[in-house]
Amino acid sequence: MVIASGRNSRQVASIADKLVERLKAQTGRGARIEGKDTGDWVLIDTDEVIVHVFRPEVREFYQLEKMWMPADALASLRADAARDDAGRDGAGRTLAQ
Repeated sequence: MVIASGRNSRQVASIADKLVERLKAQTGRGARIEGKDTGDWVLIDTDEVIVHVFRPEVREFYQLEKMWMPADALASLRADAARDDAGRDGAGRTLAQ
């Protein structure tokens, strides 16, 4: 699986187009592509590799990297987030020490 970002919808669609074009030129194989019309999140399925190309805001929202992260790394991220949250109130303000 490959995860990439473009700066905006046009760039995301262009990255996807160029990738599919080069894949076809170099291997003679096509790929299935979804989401290119909106350009928020384009999925390219080459049968052997799945490529996700996102706009930055969409990539941040879905956080696919966390789904495929090793369990110990994910536990460390959760512990860091819990420590950060412990020093803040419900509105996100830092509590006085």
